[in-house]
Amino acid sequence: MKAIMGKLALVAVFSFLLAGLSWGQVSAIEGDVIAEDGSKLQGALIRIERTDIKGSYKVKTDKKGHYFHTGLPLGTYTVILEVNGKVVDQVKGVRTRLGDPVPVNFDLHAKAQKRAAMQKAAEVGKLTKEQTREMTPEERAELERQMKERAAALARNKELNEAFNQGMEGLKTRQWQQAIDGFQKAVGIDPKQHVIWGNLAEAYMGLSATKTGAEQQEAWNKAIEAYNKAIELKPDDAAYHNNFALALAKQKKFDEARAELEKAAQINPAGAGQYYYNLGAVLTNIGQIEAATEAFKRAVDADPKYANAQYQYGVSLMGKATVGPDGKMIAPPGAREAFEKYLQLEPNGPNAEAAKAMLEAMSQTVQTEFKNPSAPPPSKKTTGKKK
Repeated sequence: MKAIMGKLALVAVFSFLLAGLSWGQVSAIEGDVIAEDGSKLQGALIRIERTDIKGSYKVKTDKKGHYFHTGLPLGTYTVILEVNGKVVDQVKGVRTRLGDPVPVNFDLHAKAQKRAAMQKAAEVGKLTKEQTREMTPEERAELERQMKERAAALARNKELNEAFNQGMEGLKTRQWQQAIDGFQKAVGIDPKQHVIWGNLAEAYMGLSATKTGAEQQEAWNKAIEAYNKAIELKPDDAAYHNNFALALAKQKKFDEARAELEKAAQINPAGAGQYYYNLGAVLTNIGQIEAATEAFKRAVDADPKYANAQYQYGVSLMGKATVGPDGKMIAPPGAREAFEKYLQLEPNGPNAEAAKAMLEAMSQTVQTEFKNPSAPPPSKKTTGKKK
């Protein structure tokens, strides 16, 4: 019995020793995390991934930006820093040890400063000796890539600016083909810039005014394509919709033109009066008086204080004026009010005298019988005595 008890005691001691040896094989990792602004980063997630065998551990930084994780089996780890669910930094090949924790710190502030310095070096194309010494082969390769990209971008931008300036000079001097050539070259370099497409459309519209027949239609079609591209890239630009509408109106696509103006007015309600006035002017110039009258009416409805719109609305209405049985002019409803509103807004405006003349004509009798001023006066009848 004593022999059995002795063996049991030896087994217990041996088991205790094994447990102690197992407990002694654990290690720890700790560190501090500095945010990009230099503050202590609280609540950042630290993932500790074992790489020699499977194992994963997590811990968060405290209010001082410090983290500590013990109970890690001796091994090799990758320590990963996550901020707001995104991996922002990591340290590979961390080998733990018995005794003191292995320090793994993350200084995002220092890294941000280093990135800024490297970016500046990439921009100027020159590194300091200290920067060269501190760079890893990977960082050096990345910097070289950035420097090549920047050099290419600078050359590209120079070419783009030259082409765009050529186009703008052509617009300014009304050299439409020069403008078109410049803008086409520019969109070939960078087709994602809406301003180039918008100006290309204007150049084609200018060219169309110098052409007739099939050549004019071709210029119109290219202008429409350019406007569509500009609007695709910048759909919230009211000016593009307005200019596109005017181009459509010149091709008698009135429904489409109105739709574009509606979009322009929705985007920029304050400019709606101008948009409809522009449409009215274009329609007047191509002889579409009915449609022009409607456009001017929309303009004054949108902006009652738009003096020129009031005047043009009155003028367009006067095309329907009639003469009554008493010989007086009968103005269409709204015409008198439009001229009076214009004079109220601009009593000394460029159309003031014409507006006054219109109002005066409305109150006068219209001569409906006309005589030939060059005809001889009628002869008087005479009576004679018979001899």
